[in-house]
Amino acid sequence: MKIKAIWDLLRLEHGLMYGIGVIIGAVVASKNVNFLKILLGFLTAVFLQASAFSLNDYIDYETDLENKRYDRPLVRGDLSRHHALILCLILAPPGFLASYLISIKAFLFAFIITLLGYLYDIKIKKFGLAGNVYIALSMAAPFIFGGIIAIDNINPAIIMLSLLAFLSGVAREIMKGIEDIKGDAIRDIRTLARVKGIAFASKTSSLIYILAVILSFIPFLLIQEYKYDLKYLIPVLITDAILIKTSYELVKPDVTPKKISKLRKLTLIGFLFGLVGFILGAF
Repeated sequence: MKIKAIWDLLRLEHGLMYGIGVIIGAVVASKNVNFLKILLGFLTAVFLQASAFSLNDYIDYETDLENKRYDRPLVRGDLSRHHALILCLILAPPGFLASYLISIKAFLFAFIITLLGYLYDIKIKKFGLAGNVYIALSMAAPFIFGGIIAIDNINPAIIMLSLLAFLSGVAREIMKGIEDIKGDAIRDIRTLARVKGIAFASKTSSLIYILAVILSFIPFLLIQEYKYDLKYLIPVLITDAILIKTSYELVKPDVTPKKISKLRKLTLIGFLFGLVGFILGAF
């Protein structure tokens, strides 16, 4: 039970996805990447995101309690807030060390993103849309980090991959504001759903998803690595179909927090197909 509780606290499934995002970013940037650098980049993502998630649950305990988030081990009583804070502190150093062993640029990038993550947990989250933007940035960051590892820079393919991840992340976080609208009132988190209403937030999220769908054709049409490549296009079309369905459901009048929860899970499946398209198209 303790192992499962720690896994849930650290959201290690997210850490693994971030780590895979770093690998994808590195492969998209260059097909000849040092294995040790990729391993260190993967470990950087896993350790630092786990540290940030631990602090998030420590800070958000009262909100999660009100939202009845029994998927969170602190709410279930499996771990204490003290445990969460300790894990936050002990997981950060190995993450920073791994990034430092890659390069100074990698360390600085990892440090800034992680610092923003801590600030998000403590304060930025209260500002609603600004918090959504940070979370979206954290979804794009692994791909940028992968580019830094591979070529010490970013290329057009990395820029487009990161932009699509960012837009999808903003839309998904606006949806989360609808799902958590009751608990967010406790900390006066000013999400779009609370400030402008559920209908406005739903339509905004829907429009951003549609924008991401439109931009997803740019690599197929304009970026050399993916130009006219069906290995890229077919998985991305599946992603686009899922995002279009989500957008359609969001503009219906029967949007509820429970429905949003289901749609957010559906979008995760869509994102996975998108990642598959980018990595297959890189070869």
